[in-house]
Amino acid sequence: MYISHLSKYIILSVLCLLVACNSANKQGASLSQSDSFVSDTIVKAKGFNIEHSKDKTTRINIINPWDTSKKLREYTLKVSSNEKSIISTPLKRVLVYSSVHANVIKELGHFSAIKGVCDPQYFTIPEVNEGLQSGSIANIGMSASPSIERIIALSPDAIILSPYQNSNYEEIEKLGIPIIECADYMEASPLGRAEWIKLFGELFNEREKADSIYNQVCNDYTNLKQLTISIIDKPKVISEIITNGTWYVPGGDSYMATLFYDAGGDYAWSDTHTQGSIPLDMPQVLDKAHDADVWLIKSFDATLSYSKLKSKNALNTEFKAFKNKNIYYCDTERTTLFNDFPFHPEILLKEFIAIFHPNLLPDYETRYYKPLRDE
Repeated sequence: MYISHLSKYIILSVLCLLVACNSANKQGASLSQSDSFVSDTIVKAKGFNIEHSKDKTTRINIINPWDTSKKLREYTLKVSSNEKSIISTPLKRVLVYSSVHANVIKELGHFSAIKGVCDPQYFTIPEVNEGLQSGSIANIGMSASPSIERIIALSPDAIILSPYQNSNYEEIEKLGIPIIECADYMEASPLGRAEWIKLFGELFNEREKADSIYNQVCNDYTNLKQLTISIIDKPKVISEIITNGTWYVPGGDSYMATLFYDAGGDYAWSDTHTQGSIPLDMPQVLDKAHDADVWLIKSFDATLSYSKLKSKNALNTEFKAFKNKNIYYCDTERTTLFNDFPFHPEILLKEFIAIFHPNLLPDYETRYYKPLRDE
């Protein structure tokens, strides 16, 4: 009986240790910093930080974007580690939920590590589609309800996804696979979001390459921004389109509003102080932005035209940009905009400058936004 009780005690002790080791990856921990770790330099991003220790262990803290006094996750990384509580780098087998993150992994030279994806219909990376057809990349199903059986069969080193408020990964958590919650989309500044490439640099042991890419992005963005600093005559800008009775406009403190401003645009909702989108109805939008000079639309519809805009809602014809045929459209089904610009905002900044002030970039041909068709 004594041996039996002792065995139970040992088992319970081991379980407690395992829980303690893994607790760093749980949600809701308070922010803290150990004296044994030294913080890396993060310039613009607000949503994460990186710390390094003398024994070459790396710790990544993801800040909870909905409560910045807390951590969303904490990860401990080490090269070629066999410790269960530590993520061994570089990652060699990953399940990726977003095409955006697959693209940055590709840019760092580790596309072969992508072994599975969710929502494959939204991936516009040719290599992903080829992998899905050949079977080298697995279709794990919808991101909202991925196939647990397929995840188990895939046996990834980590799952990389974009978190949402009150996200529940209870079933996946049971598998013991590290979930890397990349909240880059919650960054308010374009360069802040682009800096998340440094996190991927740590995951794939490409720190120097990630730093080099980010530094180049910053230089290019800053140089382009300089072109519009002395601009006085700024076109009034609106974006997007009403859908199912609601028009979601970017808030004045949002990522897109910053791009409009840096490109020399006068954004109609620049006086609001919201980082996310603002839901409005057509009369509200028309009242505030009927005189907008430029109208930018992103839509998963290759057939959009002026006549189709009119048929969708006759009030669309009341906008100055409609009357002057100054609407630019991005077909998100056929372009790679969503893959490219999150970690390369300089690309989209250049696009907007060329549209708002074509004289500043006379030789640039837009890659994503094109003048809306008449028919």
